[in-house]
Amino acid sequence: QVQLVESGGGRVQPGGSRTLACVDAGFTCSSSALNWYRQASGKERELVAAITTRGDNTTDADSVKGRCPISRDHGKSTLYLQMNRLTSEDPAVYYCAAPRLARGQGTQVTVSS
Repeated sequence: QVQLVESGGGRVQPGGSRTLACVDAGFTCSSSALNWYRQASGKERELVAAITTRGDNTTDADSVKGRCPISRDHGKSTLYLQMNRLTSEDPAVYYCAAPRLARGQGTQVTVSS
């Protein structure tokens, strides 16, 4: 069964950091590229970052350029998004997804002091 489960969301102060994790609980996405998306209230879904199957190439959106590195650990079947220097533009529900396979339920990130 394909199942992606996110964790790590919560409230962060402006300028702070947060690490999101996405576990491939069904162990079915190890051969897939993986993405992090986010959707803020009233806005369209945005692709935040992507990583290849082997983890040797990554891309990120201009809105988070250089602030939110994506990584994966095949041994732990886990995808990560390290979010740094968070701003008022970053609050959203963050989802992980394996293209054409699965998407998680999302984890909420809020930024406030």
